[in-house]
Amino acid sequence: MPANYMDNLFDKIKGGKDPKKQAAEEKKGAQKSPPAQAAGPPKMAANAAPNDYYAKIIENAKRAGPAKDPLEKGEVPVQIIEKIVKKAESRAAAKPAAAEEEEVVLSKTEKEFEQVQKVEVESYGDTKIYQIPGQELYYYWTPVIRPGGAEKAIINTIKEATTRIISITPYKIRDPEQRRNFYFQKILEIITNSPELNIPKGKHQFYADAVVREMVGYGIIDPLIKDDKLEEIMVIGPNTPVYIFHRKYDMMITNIEFYNDNEIQDLINRIARQIGRRVDIASPLLDARLSDGSRVNATIPPSTVGGSTLTIRKFREDPFTILDLMKTGTLNAKGAAFLWTCVEGLGVRPANILIAGGTGSGKTTTLNVLASFIPETERVITIEDTAELSLPLRHWIRMEARPPGLEGSGELTLDILTKNSLRMRPDRVIVGEIRHDEAFALFTAFNTGHDGSLGTVHANSSQETIIRVTSPPMNVPEVMMSGLNFIIIQHRLHDKKLGTIRRMTEIAEVTDALKGRPKTTTIFKWDPYTDSLKRTDEAMEYMVLLEDLTGLSKKAIEEEMDHRAQFLTQLIKNDVKGMQEVSGKLKEYLMLQNKR
Repeated sequence: MPANYMDNLFDKIKGGKDPKKQAAEEKKGAQKSPPAQAAGPPKMAANAAPNDYYAKIIENAKRAGPAKDPLEKGEVPVQIIEKIVKKAESRAAAKPAAAEEEEVVLSKTEKEFEQVQKVEVESYGDTKIYQIPGQELYYYWTPVIRPGGAEKAIINTIKEATTRIISITPYKIRDPEQRRNFYFQKILEIITNSPELNIPKGKHQFYADAVVREMVGYGIIDPLIKDDKLEEIMVIGPNTPVYIFHRKYDMMITNIEFYNDNEIQDLINRIARQIGRRVDIASPLLDARLSDGSRVNATIPPSTVGGSTLTIRKFREDPFTILDLMKTGTLNAKGAAFLWTCVEGLGVRPANILIAGGTGSGKTTTLNVLASFIPETERVITIEDTAELSLPLRHWIRMEARPPGLEGSGELTLDILTKNSLRMRPDRVIVGEIRHDEAFALFTAFNTGHDGSLGTVHANSSQETIIRVTSPPMNVPEVMMSGLNFIIIQHRLHDKKLGTIRRMTEIAEVTDALKGRPKTTTIFKWDPYTDSLKRTDEAMEYMVLLEDLTGLSKKAIEEEMDHRAQFLTQLIKNDVKGMQEVSGKLKEYLMLQNKR
């Protein structure tokens, strides 16, 4: 916005003409009076009453008509100026912003926190992690901006002016960071060029940031959204601390608290508007994905008795790689090399794999890692309830389920999408989680030449996985289990020293399905005493298949897996990080292998 933006507005308010109107009048030969030459807002005489001053501005504004808005090349209705001025008048009459001290409002949780003994265990940025004696959960502290009184009223004034002056819908700017920056700059310009608000220069950025948080941010939980060390943010109602799940400290309590249910519902409605959805008494549930990939679930009364709730599962900007899983102990180099070989299939026969485990065991993370082994020459279609996968593939089609509309129509289930994907000539199909009829469609893909397809399912063991898949509501015939090669089992466990850990506890091969009685053979088993994934002595049918298709001996294939394990270990030593860089190194390895 030009520095003389508000000056131009006041020029018009004081009697100037709109340039387009002036040109039109000149063309018609109409007489016009010269515009006022004032360079800024009129000065108020020392003895002038505020009411007379603002009344004069409003009267002049009515005569002058609309002013041009260089932000959107539209027009600013005089009513906007009138409202800003009227509200500024009420602020000045109540308490000038320049004389106002920032009001600090402490929640009940913060007041209790100030009174207890605590030990700081870590800090990063503005965040501090504390341990409070006698409490199991760690305490997460971050500065909370809670403007109160006149500050809040001024913020509301700026919000209203911004909404009317900037006509672009915020969420048309898809990138969250670009959206924030755009609005911050525009709001800062509006504040800077609105002297009638009487905001001291030192607080311009404070007000701009506060308005951005409320308009395109997440209000008081904004710092939590920006913290990449958090996996989940959980609002469980008003007058109750917000909980989080930290990647290092697990479940934690925070100093953030919503004072009433309206605050929570305002935030839920703001999120719903981002994705074109609505939350009300008739439709009190929201399950969706944000533009940054984060998954959000929200409820309002009457579905939740104690008040509105909000759960945000944060999307990791740079997804975990196979090296990350090795470094965190989820699996070791031998297990990683084995799975790499299975997914890539030595270029002849990729394996079909299901990843099973409980909630929070890391199934989706492992699925994303395995999918990163897929050669980029293949056409891959992913089907998910809420799109979470992030793959380094070029020929990748993402499909996402959709709930029915308000009229009960327009639903897109995983089953419908999976069946449709088979008509799109995919090389591989990946289903985020099978629960119902989509299981049959995925197993159809397993059995119709879409080798290397993947999926996840809720189950706690390989045998339980088979029982679940072949029983209602999935009802996959036992004979179709022959299309499934391996089941990976993952668990979330608690370690006294390490806290919450995720471990791949079993890799099992599915056999005897064609005989009508599918069973599993454990190929890798997690040893809790050594905390490592160990290869068993069991024979493997898939190994025999690779021998037949490649012409390599069992020894040669096992040596290749050992080479891959050494290669992955070396990448960790070389501090290779990030999905793109790791995928690039894996691609280089395969290119060299093909030349040998």
